[in-house]
Amino acid sequence: MTLSLFNQFGSPILFGIPLILIALVTPWLMFPSPTKQWLTNRITLLQTLFVKTSSKQIFSPLNPPAHKWAMMFTALMIFLLGLNFLGLLPYTFTPTTQLSLNLGLAIPMWLATVLIGLRKQTSLSLAHLLPEGTPTLLIPILIVIETISLFIRPMALGVRLTANLTAGHLLIQLISSAIVTLPGPAITMSAFIALLLLMILEIAVALIQAYVFMLLLSLYLQENT
Repeated sequence: MTLSLFNQFGSPILFGIPLILIALVTPWLMFPSPTKQWLTNRITLLQTLFVKTSSKQIFSPLNPPAHKWAMMFTALMIFLLGLNFLGLLPYTFTPTTQLSLNLGLAIPMWLATVLIGLRKQTSLSLAHLLPEGTPTLLIPILIVIETISLFIRPMALGVRLTANLTAGHLLIQLISSAIVTLPGPAITMSAFIALLLLMILEIAVALIQAYVFMLLLSLYLQENT
């Protein structure tokens, strides 16, 4: 039973080709395509409006040096949104339920913000490891704790995204499997309504988790710029 539940998170293989490669390319279709026309169509207009709104929400609280990262962060958020929503379609899987993929996105972005801080404001970046006014006896302990918390950040980013999406998909599969075996139309209809509400919740989780991922990265960037 356990294996059958978690089989949905494995990458399907067709003709010896892992379909996760196609899944990783699919979100890029959501990006606005350049055009020479003065008037754009509705799809391009909606894509451009989404990019502008998301960039404004994430980068408006940040200082001007961090605005250089706007396009990279917006592209990464659209990429995560595409992967999250892709897993909600029938006969598909969610690549962002793979911890290796999430860590592969979180660690390089986090490391880039840390290296930027060490390069441009070394003293200030190192000062974050020791809060002001710390007693002398607690200085070594706090430095170790703050260093560990610094290196845990990318792990927290990847694990948070993986855990939230995995838990939702498992719950959807458990309820959908129970609908077939439950006796009586009333109980079946109640389970179906619960499944429908859970599906709406999963759509919101797919959107919120991509936003939270980018919001935390922007906060890390703010500390180092």
